[in-house]
Amino acid sequence: MALDLPTQLDLAARHVAAAEIKRIIDLGVEVRNNTRIGVDITIEQLEKDFDAVFWGIGAQLGRPMQDPGADAPNCIDGLSFLRAANEGKLKYLSGRVLVIGGGDTAMDCAAAARRLGSVENVASGDLPENVVLGKAAHQEPASRGPADVVVVYRRPISMAPATKSEIEAIIEEGVVIREALAPVEVIKGDDGRATALRVIKADWSSGEMVTEEGSEIDIECSLIIGATGQKSDFENIGEMDGGKGWVDADKLFRIKGKPGHFVGGDAVAPKLLTTAIGQGWKAAVSIDDYVQGIENERRPKVQVHHFDLMEKLREAGLEPEEYNHAQTWGTAQSDFAVHNYENRSSNDVMPAESLFLGHFTHTPRRLRGRLEIGPDQVIGNTSERLQALSEEDAVAEADRCMSCGICFECDNCVIYCPQDAVQRVKKDRRAMGRYVETDYAKCIGCEICMDVCPTGYIQMGLGE
Repeated sequence: MALDLPTQLDLAARHVAAAEIKRIIDLGVEVRNNTRIGVDITIEQLEKDFDAVFWGIGAQLGRPMQDPGADAPNCIDGLSFLRAANEGKLKYLSGRVLVIGGGDTAMDCAAAARRLGSVENVASGDLPENVVLGKAAHQEPASRGPADVVVVYRRPISMAPATKSEIEAIIEEGVVIREALAPVEVIKGDDGRATALRVIKADWSSGEMVTEEGSEIDIECSLIIGATGQKSDFENIGEMDGGKGWVDADKLFRIKGKPGHFVGGDAVAPKLLTTAIGQGWKAAVSIDDYVQGIENERRPKVQVHHFDLMEKLREAGLEPEEYNHAQTWGTAQSDFAVHNYENRSSNDVMPAESLFLGHFTHTPRRLRGRLEIGPDQVIGNTSERLQALSEEDAVAEADRCMSCGICFECDNCVIYCPQDAVQRVKKDRRAMGRYVETDYAKCIGCEICMDVCPTGYIQMGLGE
């Protein structure tokens, strides 16, 4: 877990991000900074200036709690809390902190709260909510004790969407989890601040939440962090709001009702970083189709990058000649035919029975080390829990890959063919994916090459 507090590792990550941004800009991408859509430039002007628009606005806002009394100033959303901590403005808490939710953001909030620690007798101007709301900024405290942090989740914690290791880690660090308790109301004091959260017991044995009448209890607190969801910031661009706090898009990542507009990432629905990256690529494909006037209403259910031999041959200047529709035999010697290749990209992984497992020796996994952080070491601790592999271990772990369905040029087929029918392609005709070729005048169909192919790449016959 990358903790939401400033760390040396955080600075290193930002350095990598900056390098990636520079790499993209160096491709020729124009960047206009300090330009807010809907303020400095209208959507209508964008549509005039560009053939297509991609919206990658993310989900920068936390969803506020909707329970009665949740308008108390010390009821804040999880993203605002994490942002204040990450920017170094929020340096300590005071009193018991309740984190509402069971996702990874809730676990991040709980972990960050424990690291911030707690200070007693805080002046009203320095209360944590004032810092989060931008009304103040903390100075480093002379001393601080452990923060009393409680996660309240309406389902059993076993049903929480958060990563299991994240849940286990915050428990090890001293966070208390109160499960199967649904918020009912925020209890306020005379000054309007929240003093407690009223919750009710929830039974999920039927698969749906059934509350137990008369089981309400109040959990005292000084700060409530609602970490139950995110939404996009549609200020000045309200027409992009799909109605649920996100942009409404179809399966091709086209914005509904807005031809020429595309979207991806958390603006569609907050998920993983890798999900956002994949959606960006798929949206780019849709944009490419759109500007070319190509009608494409369907995409593969699993749309991923597949190896394209023809593209590799084009890159090497070895693209096959056009078929003359005259010659039908002896194609092994013809320049229009590509042999020893079949597009099996629909097969994500070859089944184990198609592999020659004798080629692979058993090698143990190189697992990333995990730093154990106990309750007594958590305050101010910005170390990463999950440790990175060394370069040596990373290479060794990558070497465990069996390249299922892909030729990795091991030469087994060349070595074991009893007829010397399989040969390496001459260097001036070789390209990635075109390493060997077969002399069909010598091949007797013994299938030895298929049997000794470690990855299952070689298949016999003319296809189905």
